[in-house]
Amino acid sequence: MRAFKYSRAASLKDAAARLAETPNAKLIAGGTNLLDLMKLQIETPEALIDVNGLPLDQIEVTQEGGLRVGALVRNTDLAADVRVRRDYPVLSRAILAGASQQLRNRATTAGNLLQRTRCPYFYDTDQPCNKRKPGSGCSAIGGYSRGLAVIGASESCIATYPGDMAVALRVLDATVQISDADGETRDLALADFHRLPGDAPQVENDLEKGEIITSVTLPKPVASRQIYRKIRDRASYAFALVSVAAVIGKDFARFAIGGVAPKPWRSETAERELPQQGVARFSQALFADATPTRENRFKIVLAERVLQSTWTENRG
Repeated sequence: MRAFKYSRAASLKDAAARLAETPNAKLIAGGTNLLDLMKLQIETPEALIDVNGLPLDQIEVTQEGGLRVGALVRNTDLAADVRVRRDYPVLSRAILAGASQQLRNRATTAGNLLQRTRCPYFYDTDQPCNKRKPGSGCSAIGGYSRGLAVIGASESCIATYPGDMAVALRVLDATVQISDADGETRDLALADFHRLPGDAPQVENDLEKGEIITSVTLPKPVASRQIYRKIRDRASYAFALVSVAAVIGKDFARFAIGGVAPKPWRSETAERELPQQGVARFSQALFADATPTRENRFKIVLAERVLQSTWTENRG
């Protein structure tokens, strides 16, 4: 790990200003992903700005009847919240499906959204990786790709987004609140927060320099059955090969898929046709633009089977 400067932010505006003004600075809260990357010198920030003292650790009911989750709410507290377990159980189940209890005790809402890929070539600093070193190439293309993306990837990168929580937030139509050094705020649909790699895979989200996630808002809950299923190589502490977050109501169904793309994958257009067309046609539409490798094409079949069982067991 390289040497760095450490400071504590006195306020949200102070944190954003330091982030904007300091070259190669990073915010730190739980640090469950960032510190690992620093130890491997994949991340080499010159300064860490500690935001743990900021008042962003509350879960509040919105005027519209939804929930606003502060950026510093720990994963354990979010999964255990009575309102989340009652009204958004898919979120609670997704969080509990990821990592260990110790990590959930430290990991935060914002940090979870910002976690970086677990592509083995990203973690191997002896291998070319466009995400780690832009322009160096993608070792995963033509390499070991079993756990990597089947859709949404590019000629520059086929890494997947690793998280569980964001898949549930995507199916719930969550919104991310963002603030900058001038105190300006903006709301961004989670659907637009994570970016596809294109020719710039190192740019993983829509945050500009000096911007900070302050909260995530869930809309008013609707009567539905909510399910999270995670298929992985071992029963615990493993990242998903395929995960499915589902919200199924009387006359609608929503599905977000994890483990298959550089961001949580969903098609609202395909969802509208699901009740009439069935899951097989829905899956075809969902993966219409898939470009799997020989090693990971099984993910498409696996996703279709998980979708089928989820739909059959929970509709009506």
